[in-house]
Amino acid sequence: MEMRVCVLGGGSWGTTVASLAAHNAATTLWCRDEQVSADINERHVNGRYLEGYELHRSLTSTTDLERALSTADVVVVAIPSHSYRETLTAAAPFIRPWVPIVSLTKGLEHGTRQRMSEVTNDVLPGHPAGALTGPNLAKEILAGDAAASVIAMADDVVAEALQAVFSTSSFRVYRNDDVIGCELGGALKNVIAVASGMADGLGTGDNTRAAVITRGLAELTRLGVAMGGRPETFAGLTGMGDLVATCISPQSRNRHFGEQLGKGRTVDEVAASMSQVAEGVKSAPVVVELAAEHGVEVPIATEVLGVVSGEITAADAFRGLLGRSISREVEAPE
Repeated sequence: MEMRVCVLGGGSWGTTVASLAAHNAATTLWCRDEQVSADINERHVNGRYLEGYELHRSLTSTTDLERALSTADVVVVAIPSHSYRETLTAAAPFIRPWVPIVSLTKGLEHGTRQRMSEVTNDVLPGHPAGALTGPNLAKEILAGDAAASVIAMADDVVAEALQAVFSTSSFRVYRNDDVIGCELGGALKNVIAVASGMADGLGTGDNTRAAVITRGLAELTRLGVAMGGRPETFAGLTGMGDLVATCISPQSRNRHFGEQLGKGRTVDEVAASMSQVAEGVKSAPVVVELAAEHGVEVPIATEVLGVVSGEITAADAFRGLLGRSISREVEAPE
């Protein structure tokens, strides 16, 4: 019996993953926008977010939530963190028991400070919950460039089945049972990418970018391990790999957002100019709160929060980072 996949969310990444899954399974993409849905069904493109990139021709789309979900064997959620719970709650009555729920969302929920798989467990207890995450830029993948990702799921049998759903000849999917580490890597690196973009906007060079990425990796690893992730996870695709791609690519929404802040634009001005969410901006206050709770220093995230909250400028943030007391690069283990 053929696997049936439903992807919730018609943005660039949700659409891309739906197109990948369509290589291996009957796949339906649910989106709110009727024009986006029509474009996918009639022209095999997402004209709003991915014009010019052809999607798998067997991919279908609908704006009817029940129709999309009622026969799905796998549900993939590509909804921004601030709407994730609301959308999944609306979807819950139409999802059959025990169907795996895979998050594509690299963020943390405000208020609860939960990872997306934790939100899934709240809304749909009993369903296997995990994430597909890694250094994945939608347009490059649709163009056929080689890429790799990770299916993070506690149950390795479920993970292996999902691995086959998303893998193609140019998209390699690995498994990792460290769901905490994989999800935190994806969420925390977005904040560092905003900082990397700010450096670009200020006109700094590659030395500064390398320093932000490297110290950012140390920062997200410290916090991620304190919250239960494994150190080696942050050295892999969902940590270092995702961080590098998001910090350097012109396609990265978080890097772009930071770059515009570095050029002197306000948060409201940048947000109004973008059609999709930069999760790092929304995650910054949550990351700083979690760091304080776990007794972990996150100087880069703290400066990013200062900028996105309007308290300081991007130039002030980098002066603050340079003004910190000098210390060892790596602390010896106790």
